[in-house]
Amino acid sequence: MELIDSHAHIDFPQFSEDREAMLDRARAAGVTTLLAIGTGPGPEKLDSALPFAAERDWIYATVGIHPHEAKQVVPRHFDELSKLAQHPKVIAWGEIGLDYFYDHSPRDVQQTVFRDQMVLAAQAKLPIIIHCRDAWSDCLNIVEEVWRPTSLGGILHCFSSTLEDARRGIEMGFMISFAGNSTYPKARNLRDIAKALPLENILIETDAPYLAPQPWRGKRNEPAYVAEVARMLASVRNCPAEEMASATAHNFRRFFGLARAGVPAAIESRS
Repeated sequence: MELIDSHAHIDFPQFSEDREAMLDRARAAGVTTLLAIGTGPGPEKLDSALPFAAERDWIYATVGIHPHEAKQVVPRHFDELSKLAQHPKVIAWGEIGLDYFYDHSPRDVQQTVFRDQMVLAAQAKLPIIIHCRDAWSDCLNIVEEVWRPTSLGGILHCFSSTLEDARRGIEMGFMISFAGNSTYPKARNLRDIAKALPLENILIETDAPYLAPQPWRGKRNEPAYVAEVARMLASVRNCPAEEMASATAHNFRRFFGLARAGVPAAIESRS
């Protein structure tokens, strides 16, 4: 089974004791590509995902500032992000967006930093990865205003809203990514959305080390477990798990213009 984990935080300290073994387990489970999210612990460590991508041809990276840390941002962070975005293994900007559930940063500050990062991502010609929690109306309205005109699209990561919002995202060029929470017994709404959406717009992810799928719920998540998300999608769409894994892997490669191995010329040309 060929799998792509479209969102994992492999630099996080939860993996400090067994990171290499964790990555080996991912490969053994069939993970052929992994997107390492580069928000790290905050704006003082913006290159947190790059060492993993630089060392392994099957790992790609993002750069960005999470809405939780928006209040910490100063101009030099934007300058650093713009430089990091030119690295040939950086294929997206994120995760960025709005989080009104925790409100770790004031909402107006979150919105400003979100907008500013979209401007920089457009300059770098990178798609964006959206984090949104309890802020879907504001988030999608800002995306409509600022991002849609770029036609660069992105990923609505760990999707948690309505079918209408998913379709609105697709209309603006976004892929819809499902994580381990979609396997939870009470997440029937997410499974219904996964069943209703066009297959070509769906991705799978772990959001490791968070949101472990149902068999490991409450424990640390890791990229190997993305297979369980593929099995969930396959069950609701009445197809073999191998077919779902292959389809979502193809969707990821198509969206980012990636070949099955190595860095394609389309990415190299930006460096």
